[in-house]
Amino acid sequence: MKKILIANRGEIAMRIMKTCKRLGIATVAVYSEADKDMPFVHEADEAFLLGPPPVQQSYLKSEEIIRIALENGVDAIHPGYGLLSENADFVRKIEAAGIKFIGPDADTIVKMGDKIGSRVTMQGAGVPVVPGTNEGIATLEDAIGFAEEIGYPIMLKASAGGGGIGMVLCETEQALSQNFETVKKRAKIYFGDDVVFLEKYIANARHIEVQIFGDNRGNVVHLFERNCSVQRRNQKVIEESPSPELLEETRGKLHAAAVNAAKAVQYKNAGTVEFIVDELNEIYFLEMNTRLQVEHPVTEEITGLDLVEWQIEVAKGNDLPITIQEEIKSDGHAIEFRIYAEDPIKFMPSPGPLHKMDWGNTDGVRVDFGYVEGNQVTPFYDPLISKVIVHAKTREEAIEKSKTFLAGVKIEGLKTNLPLFTEFLDFERFQKGNYTTAVLTQWSEHQKEEK
Repeated sequence: MKKILIANRGEIAMRIMKTCKRLGIATVAVYSEADKDMPFVHEADEAFLLGPPPVQQSYLKSEEIIRIALENGVDAIHPGYGLLSENADFVRKIEAAGIKFIGPDADTIVKMGDKIGSRVTMQGAGVPVVPGTNEGIATLEDAIGFAEEIGYPIMLKASAGGGGIGMVLCETEQALSQNFETVKKRAKIYFGDDVVFLEKYIANARHIEVQIFGDNRGNVVHLFERNCSVQRRNQKVIEESPSPELLEETRGKLHAAAVNAAKAVQYKNAGTVEFIVDELNEIYFLEMNTRLQVEHPVTEEITGLDLVEWQIEVAKGNDLPITIQEEIKSDGHAIEFRIYAEDPIKFMPSPGPLHKMDWGNTDGVRVDFGYVEGNQVTPFYDPLISKVIVHAKTREEAIEKSKTFLAGVKIEGLKTNLPLFTEFLDFERFQKGNYTTAVLTQWSEHQKEEK
């Protein structure tokens, strides 16, 4: 494999190029008019303009991306995360053009991308799932009927897409009535499919995911778990590994369930199996993400492995670099912080110019950046500026190291969520490690009481 096109932008494009450069693989970037001055465009060996800023006119133009790949001798396409990364039609078009896709096969993406279908598949594999409906709900009347059977509170979810965009918590029938049509319409716009379903909302739960890898010979391993419970609007902000305050028995169940889930669909390449863990330490499957995750550096820091390199090896048709589970070791503790251009109180995007961006002393700290000083964070894309990943021997040391580093970061010209991190890391519930997905709300309420 001599040349890879990265069908993405920002920090993940930079991250993939870093591995390619180390492996001696040439890179091709594609970019929108809004991104012409971004560092990933300059870092690539070749770069090609796709079109205007909106993703529909640039980063989602699958046929144009493939045309560029064909005309420039590309061997493989890496989709990063988001955008076209879980688009089965894109995968089929790539493979029909004789180009390798760095990710799972199209059939797996379809099977696991359909949240209802994945529930049924996991149940068949003996993986516990959250109580809910195993078919789409067509009308509000049906939704109300199912909700009464399951019991409130419930999550109203889009079957074709996850994340904060695709779900709404409904604690009452009135809330379900108010949100039903809105979620269906939103699902149609963002995911191209308006099918929705219901799941029981598990209160006081932890969101824990397991990194898995599979190859073409049926080898499947896990690369341990990540706790992703620090969230706003159902979207992750801080991730850490190993998950603190987790019974070893529960940890073992999570790892085993994730491997079983991957084997059930003959999974190839990188994937993440997401679970929730309730107050009684029962685990429930949420979904499988058929791509590299935003938070994959946390796993890289504790294992010392390069997940992008593993992806490339599997795409070549090779076995996993390590096929024996016991040979994969976890060392120390890692925490990732997503630095967003957003209002740290309202959690709303705050696009603007990056007049100053000084990371201070980065010795021993990993910064995966997507922008440099002088760039403009535009309203067209996710406002993630960079990721800071801190690794230390213990969780306590990682937290203290994070506090020191983040306090020294200076970003000027727009609002960021840095103030949130520097204050949140002192929150007692987070420090103890026994926090749930409600921890940011609890911290916010604590802040109000303190004032």
